[in-house]
Amino acid sequence: MPEVVGRRALPFEPTYQGIETRLLDGDLVGFIVEMQGARDEEDVEDYALCAAAQYTLIRGYGFVRHVRTRVAEEAGLWRADAVYTISPALPSGPTNIDAEVTVEDCKARGIPTV
Repeated sequence: MPEVVGRRALPFEPTYQGIETRLLDGDLVGFIVEMQGARDEEDVEDYALCAAAQYTLIRGYGFVRHVRTRVAEEAGLWRADAVYTISPALPSGPTNIDAEVTVEDCKARGIPTV
């Protein structure tokens, strides 16, 4: 039986290609991020979340809620198109993200933000 390798054991040498931010409507914000060297979709989704969390803090808000993320990879370039809502107070719902805690985690992991 072949040995299963966890994603943390895979080589990871990312090159972060940039972040595009789009205010869609009021508290709804879109982010497009691109990177090379991702292990899988999770790496590029994390990059988008880091961008959203920092943007939230820049706007003086404290919380982020994930709406959707679309990920594609072509010739080694990973791209995520993600949408989040941002909020100054803890919104209702099970998927709220504390922006300040997330940005600190991103910094510790070496993932750039806005």
